[in-house]
Amino acid sequence: NISISVKGDFSIGDHSRLGNNVSIRGNNIRFGKHLFHSQGLQIGGGGRQHPNSDFEIGDRCTIHNNFINVCEPIKIGNDVGLSQDVAIITHGYWLSALEGYPAVFSGVTIGDGVIIGYRTTILMGVEIGENCVVGANSTVTRSILQKGIYGGTPAKFIKEITPLNEADQIKKTEEIIDNYRKIAEYHDLKPEIEINFPVVRIDDFEVNFLTMEYSGEETIVTDDYRDYVRKWGSLIYTRRPFISNFTFD
Repeated sequence: NISISVKGDFSIGDHSRLGNNVSIRGNNIRFGKHLFHSQGLQIGGGGRQHPNSDFEIGDRCTIHNNFINVCEPIKIGNDVGLSQDVAIITHGYWLSALEGYPAVFSGVTIGDGVIIGYRTTILMGVEIGENCVVGANSTVTRSILQKGIYGGTPAKFIKEITPLNEADQIKKTEEIIDNYRKIAEYHDLKPEIEINFPVVRIDDFEVNFLTMEYSGEETIVTDDYRDYVRKWGSLIYTRRPFISNFTFD
């Protein structure tokens, strides 16, 4: 159930997926590589017939049942997540501009490494800088450029993000792997796992958790492993999907 009608060009990168209930309207629409979409996406709105109704999203992004109003251009970087029910608006009006009411036309830009929380709305003219976190149920009315955590209506700065030192990174990696061992057992898997930070080996598959570079043989076990560690923000993109080995049988 995917409907796409564009005036200009449409493209979608390798290893990308669009789910069900998708409606895409506009001028130029571009999806990058390794896009994951669950279901229920609407790109268009009342300005979809305008010449600036362009939408671009980079590589390794995740989107859901989002409403994207493309009256003006929207540009989203790499490694961005739009949680469920996120809306991006580029035009707002109702009562007559001749009576003094606002009618705003302005695009939206979202930088690399941004996560937008559940049911958040991003309004006209907003720019969100790289590696920002916007909490659930927020309304972003002004640009936010400093790396950090934001939330509220209107969204305001909450706290900085403090990088971990190497000792804490090792401790966090051990915590993630200890949790995955329990998941693997629940999924009837018995992987052999070795930590030599920043490299973690699972059977014959190795990943550097600082660079996300990988090598070795991929199996259903490594698929299951990648699917779990992505929930900690460690996104290991290969030619294979993120898929759990779990079944209800």
